Amino acid sequence: MTIQQLRYVTVICDEGSLNKASEQLYIAQPSLTSALQELEKEIGITIFNRGGRGVTPTNDGLEFIRYARDVISQYDILLEKYGRGGNLKKKFGISTQHYSFAVKSFVEMVKHFGTDEYEFAIRETRTRDVIDDVSVGRSEIGILYINDFNRKPLEKLLKSNGLVFTPLTECSAYVYLWKGHPLAGKDKIRFEDLKDYPCLSFEQGDKGSFYYSEEILSTSEYPKTIKATDRATMLNLMIGLNGYTLCSGVISEELNGSDYLAVPFEADDDTVGSNMVIGYISKKNLMLSNLAQLYVRELEQYLCSYQESHK
Repeated sequence: MTIQQLRYVTVICDEGSLNKASEQLYIAQPSLTSALQELEKEIGITIFNRGGRGVTPTNDGLEFIRYARDVISQYDILLEKYGRGGNLKKKFGISTQHYSFAVKSFVEMVKHFGTDEYEFAIRETRTRDVIDDVSVGRSEIGILYINDFNRKPLEKLLKSNGLVFTPLTECSAYVYLWKGHPLAGKDKIRFEDLKDYPCLSFEQGDKGSFYYSEEILSTSEYPKTIKATDRATMLNLMIGLNGYTLCSGVISEELNGSDYLAVPFEADDDTVGSNMVIGYISKKNLMLSNLAQLYVRELEQYLCSYQESHK
């Protein structure tokens, strides 16, 4: 079994086709098929089911591919730390809920390393996809939040996927809206103040759950709700419809613009989950790459400086 064979398997899984995988890997399809057959014979399992519409992993194959991604990830980290160069372009990706500060920190990290030797990817996506991306090795770390409401189900899901959550900062709830909103001048905003305005939230897809919501207090009764799939649309709805969302209050004006603000949310005494802990998820017992460590430091510095400046 070789690293090359493991790379072949992960690319075949990602592409869902031997033909597409061979194009991606720049090798002839018969050679790729032969390498796959040799690997399956060596380990004694069938990794993929072959069909007219491509290939799909078997149950045994899914488990094997998960381990293969871990091995490749750690091998690449070793090369990064101890290797002697070469032409291999290193890859680094993160997945995150829709946070402008996560993008801002990513920008600073890329500026530091440059793009000559690295292929970067940032995936601003749904909560379950953040977890899945890190679980299968598509991204090295994922950014999301945990609070008293979603803690147990999310921690159970993370544990079953071999992931751990590392907290970065704790935030109180804020109402995020545009500066021309009728409530923009208030020092604090309560639920009763929001009843005439649409609550905006990010759509979580077919796997959606109250526990996957990116907005806190997802089970509260909102008279008006609108779902969006990206931050740009969310910001447009804030202006066009006087919409709002409940968030951490940590925003990047450099990326979102200066037309928006966060007003402290005043929760009722019995409101559960009005505070949130923002952190990152990663594979359990696997060391972070230099890139991941730098990205986490950028996040910590940004979150710390932002909170200090907004006390």
